[in-house]
Amino acid sequence: MRIPGTGRRRCELPQRGYPRSVSDEKRLHPGDHVEWSTHGTTTEGEVVEEITEDTEAAGRTVRASPDDPQYRVRSDRSGRDAVHRPTALEET
Repeated sequence: MRIPGTGRRRCELPQRGYPRSVSDEKRLHPGDHVEWSTHGTTTEGEVVEEITEDTEAAGRTVRASPDDPQYRVRSDRSGRDAVHRPTALEET
């Protein structure tokens, strides 16, 4: 969709708070190798677990459900854990 008067296209992303169903996305599994963006660089690592309920992980509160899971990943470089939504992770 174009933004009137600019000639630019409007980015059409799902609205925050209305996540796409996991059935629309590829499920990841522990052991899968993935990459994600971190502070302007790309980081690679491994999926450690799928989180499907509210919990504490990687030093923060994670809000997740079976319909809106998040994944705990471990960086190959630093060995530290992070938590990301499936849309932020790309299988390698």
